[in-house]
Amino acid sequence: MGLPMCGRLVDAGYEVIAGDARGECEELVRGVGGKWVGNPAEVASDADVLITVLPGAAELLAAMDVAIPAMRSGTTWIDMTSCSPVIGGKLAARARERGVECLDVPVGGGAPAASSGALQLFVGGPKELLDRHRPMLNVLGRVVHLGDHGAGYVTKLLVNLLWFGQAVATGEALLLARRSGIDLDAIASAVDGSTAANEFLRTNLSKLLEGDYLPSFGLDRCCEELDAVVSLAKQLAVPFELSTQVFQAYARALDRYGPVDGELLAVALLEERAGTRLRG
Repeated sequence: MGLPMCGRLVDAGYEVIAGDARGECEELVRGVGGKWVGNPAEVASDADVLITVLPGAAELLAAMDVAIPAMRSGTTWIDMTSCSPVIGGKLAARARERGVECLDVPVGGGAPAASSGALQLFVGGPKELLDRHRPMLNVLGRVVHLGDHGAGYVTKLLVNLLWFGQAVATGEALLLARRSGIDLDAIASAVDGSTAANEFLRTNLSKLLEGDYLPSFGLDRCCEELDAVVSLAKQLAVPFELSTQVFQAYARALDRYGPVDGELLAVALLEERAGTRLRG
């Protein structure tokens, strides 16, 4: 995700200094016109705007433990990690103590959208701060302001929760259809023209029926995000029974397959338990 973002910002005329824990990224960054500094503290100390886009909360904590002490007062930190609002909020509070302004801007759309500038940017933080950086963020995709600090984090978790829920519900429905002797292409067409139509069916059903479990994101990362949103609901005393079942479906898949890549492996486990494959 970070690499295509880097390239788009360079192409838009911004000076980009990038770093990553993986040293092999240096050649790739230089290939899109960015400058390379491997240490997060050096990246942070040089930045007028620090953008972080990391796999999850643990990596964000590790990077910002080094970066925050190095940041200058007046810097803006924009975090694009899909992170727990609790963890992100604590890091932002530490950054603000140093005079750093913060926006949480987790993104949706994946690497292809990052390359084409078609990401969804879910923004939490002061509107005036967003407006100051909106021209830069517009280079990356469609900006939606959700509210104050933390609103971007929560929105991204809810978007992913609904997507994961659609995946599990679709898997169960199609397995029942197959057992009932209904052609899956026929039922997919019927559902697409009904009130049950959704983006998951339009964009991902064909992949699922080909046996593609979307290995662009780790199963452990899916569970991390679902755990964060279920924990938030518990903290805020919101009934969350159905969403908790979605989390448990993904947790069972993680127990079965381990921390491998595959956003739809919860459906693979349903297939395994049913003794029936959707594909083919």
